[in-house]
Amino acid sequence: MKMFSFDPEPGVFPYTPAPGPDISPDPSRRAEPGRENEPDQEEPRHNRKVTGKSKGTLEAVKEIGAMPIPEIKSNIHCLTIVGQIEGHLVLPPQNKTTKYEHIIPQLVALEQAPEIEGILIILNTVGGDVEAGLAIAEMIASISKPTVSIVLGGGHSIGVPIAVGAKYSFIANTASMTIHPIRLNGLVIGVPQTYEYLDKMQDRVVRFTTEHSRVTEQKFRELMFRTGDLARDIGTVLIGKEAVEIGLIDAVGGIGNAVQKIKIMIEEWKQQRKEVQLQ
Repeated sequence: MKMFSFDPEPGVFPYTPAPGPDISPDPSRRAEPGRENEPDQEEPRHNRKVTGKSKGTLEAVKEIGAMPIPEIKSNIHCLTIVGQIEGHLVLPPQNKTTKYEHIIPQLVALEQAPEIEGILIILNTVGGDVEAGLAIAEMIASISKPTVSIVLGGGHSIGVPIAVGAKYSFIANTASMTIHPIRLNGLVIGVPQTYEYLDKMQDRVVRFTTEHSRVTEQKFRELMFRTGDLARDIGTVLIGKEAVEIGLIDAVGGIGNAVQKIKIMIEEWKQQRKEVQLQ
């Protein structure tokens, strides 16, 4: 058996490179201003172009495939309610959800934040938990600052009260809203009290929607219980201008109209606050 020796041997082990000529730094290559004292700064290779992209930019390109837009300070906060509104039960992971325990504290913070003067609510939701949706709608309606909602894609089921809870509402020309009776899924106890509870919950939705829009209770109930549209229990599907014509939504418009409207409302809100302070 051959034995290996680990004793130092000049030129073989350990390896020591031969001394090379001293290289003086090129005076024409100057360091970037403000980065002279930056630790562990890697010196770029000679004749190599340095792109200068930050780590955040590269991560944004990798994650979403787009360059990030420059951040600007705005007095308008954008609140998105998308997918299915999740209530007390956790939905499957493949469902895109809006969790009410995330939205409610955010609304409280927006009410208190002095730098936020208006809230833009963007909806593209299929509905979801009735009580969670009503809680979000009640909080939006009770905010003292200007609020504008816009339905893009869809604002179905319990998304209807959330849309009308804002002080002014828009709907895109191709967006749709489904008005249908309250439904339960899962185990249902077949007793009269269950149906009474459903009626009371339905009355809460009807009352809130009619109080915060121009649609009458009679018309809203007619749309809710209409038969013959797609299926017997689907209710009514309103698309774009139809939601405005019945008085559910204030106007047809896009994101530009919504931003312009909330800016006008902010100016009016500021003027009212000045008048109150003067008195």
